[in-house]
Amino acid sequence: MFLVFASFTWAGSFVAVRLVYDSLSPLYIGFLRFVVAAPLMFLFTIGLKKPLLLPKKELPSLLILSLTGVTLLYIFQFFGVAFTTASTASVLINTNVLFISLFSALFLKEMFNKRKTVGVLLSFTGVILVVYAQMTNETIIVDSLFLFGCILVLFSAICWAVYSIVGKRLLAVYDPFTVNTNVFILGVFLYLPMVVPGVFSAVSTITYESVIAVLYLGVFCSVFAYAAWYYALQHQQAAESAVFLTLIPLFTMILSFFIIGEQPTILFFLGAAFIMYGVYLTQKKKQMSQKV
Repeated sequence: MFLVFASFTWAGSFVAVRLVYDSLSPLYIGFLRFVVAAPLMFLFTIGLKKPLLLPKKELPSLLILSLTGVTLLYIFQFFGVAFTTASTASVLINTNVLFISLFSALFLKEMFNKRKTVGVLLSFTGVILVVYAQMTNETIIVDSLFLFGCILVLFSAICWAVYSIVGKRLLAVYDPFTVNTNVFILGVFLYLPMVVPGVFSAVSTITYESVIAVLYLGVFCSVFAYAAWYYALQHQQAAESAVFLTLIPLFTMILSFFIIGEQPTILFFLGAAFIMYGVYLTQKKKQMSQKV
């Protein structure tokens, strides 16, 4: 139940951005999300009696995590969602698993076998199909920025892959709530050079719908969903939990159809299936045969 809740909540984030990006820039949506989320995560961490600070030696790693897990990640993702569709972005973002596998092979010297190679090729074929399908679907796509938006979403997926690779060491040593609290707070400060010139103007003209979207992103997506995810990880294996992330595109398609009227094509679903199966092959561990 907690894993389904987290997946459904994160799926709603793509729809929330699509609903309000006309009235509030994606840049400020991301910034205000973590203005809300950072203090709540801070209080959450105190309530769970977790450590609040990390050693000074971890500051370089925290800077990388804050850039790739908060600031740049959501600048790329939210602008990408604004320029594409909620369904397209939710499917493309799942390529982060593929980038994680690639980077693990390149930088961590982890094994990259034939199964993973097939998975990567299938998924990137799916990316091409999804992009082509939506670009030719004139009932949805009327903007030449669509392709640029897809590229931004892929950059967001790369950011999450970097975040995962760098964070692997920290999360093996420190509590995840402690790490995320530090990352959220530092991520807000890294946003400041980009948002300070216009943030007061943006806040003064913010709409009721935008406030609801920011609160949803900050409270539910960044705090409750993270808490549900980590609670689930404590009670079952990470690989079993990760499977539930493949529900995010499905939930996003359903929500975007009923809430904002997006209508994916058959070719889109085919591409999505390629990506999901490729992700499955990339994540799947080779089962060892047992002698009876």
